[in-house]
Amino acid sequence: MALWPFPAVAQTPVPVVGFLNAQKAADLPHVVQAFHRGLNEGGFAAGRNVNIEYRWAEGRYDRLAELAADLVARHVTVIAATGGDASARAAKAATAEIPVVFTIGGDPVELGFVASLNQPGGNLTGMTQYTASLEGKRLEVLHDLMPQASEIAMFVDPGNPNIDLQLGELPIAARKMNMQLTIMRASTELEIDRVFAAFDRPKFQALFVASDPFFYSRREQIVARVAALSIPAMFHQREFVTAGGLISYGSSAADMYRQAGLYTARILKGAKPGELPVIQPTRFELFINLKTAKALDIAVPPALLARADEVIE
Repeated sequence: MALWPFPAVAQTPVPVVGFLNAQKAADLPHVVQAFHRGLNEGGFAAGRNVNIEYRWAEGRYDRLAELAADLVARHVTVIAATGGDASARAAKAATAEIPVVFTIGGDPVELGFVASLNQPGGNLTGMTQYTASLEGKRLEVLHDLMPQASEIAMFVDPGNPNIDLQLGELPIAARKMNMQLTIMRASTELEIDRVFAAFDRPKFQALFVASDPFFYSRREQIVARVAALSIPAMFHQREFVTAGGLISYGSSAADMYRQAGLYTARILKGAKPGELPVIQPTRFELFINLKTAKALDIAVPPALLARADEVIE
């Protein structure tokens, strides 16, 4: 009996998730952890029953097409196209077969990623923060904080695919609040330093930093330059405020990545991306750094403090 052959046991191949991101790995450990948390909630753990191939563009949008093509060539099971609209666009251009879960800031229908929010169709679905369409609301919150501010500098990244929407909405919202916007542009670390070096501090009462994956990855640099100018600034994510920025308003990046991990797990289990509705944020968070406000000699209105999800002292 010892010589009888044993039946062969088929080995199920471990699925591979391609994680494509426009930013730097060192800047996003918390959202990567959130993505893993979502995978875990869906029944998958990296290194056990799923493998992950990471591809980071490190702030260079022009590298995304090459990185997406590499993931397709490696026949990954799912692509998590994270870190903004440019990643999703690169993944969509690279494959029409491999499922793609995106995390973006714009309107996925308008951007051509899905047919509709409820029935995406095709091979893409995911999460959107609608960050560009929130710019007007963020400017309104800044106005609530500093109603006397009339000259505002707006910091934008010309490489952001949403820049036209950002520049289209903000001037309209600013005029309604009797604000004058002056646009400043930067898409590299060196350009950020140059813009701040030439910043006309006496002219502007506040700075509005547009939502942008590259700015998020350079938040420490931007917050430091803002602090050196002693100017109030509005940001789009909590991490700017915990780094010393004054105020932020937007949806949670960590929650969006966790949801992306959950959707990736569902697809690994057989769900079709075209049948998974695009998830939109249902709650927006307001964060205020009182220590920074005191350093700037700004009295935060009690009504604004009452609305805050977190006040850092």
